[in-house]
Amino acid sequence: MAKEPHIGHLIKIELRNQGRSITWLAKKLNFSRQNVYKILNRPWIYTDLLLKICDLLDYDFFKHYSNYINEHESH
Repeated sequence: MAKEPHIGHLIKIELRNQGRSITWLAKKLNFSRQNVYKILNRPWIYTDLLLKICDLLDYDFFKHYSNYINEHESH
């Protein structure tokens, strides 16, 4: 069975894939770097914040949850 997504880890991976920094994301969200590090270390995130991050990175992080739900329901 699939493991529930750790959204902070997935965001870190996508930032790295795009060559973007924590500082870049903090500036775009108007957050401190410390707050962004806290967000990225959590396995959960508020949906409105995730939607903003999806838009900034042009990446659908919600698909990881959909995939998890679909795999979880099939067992």
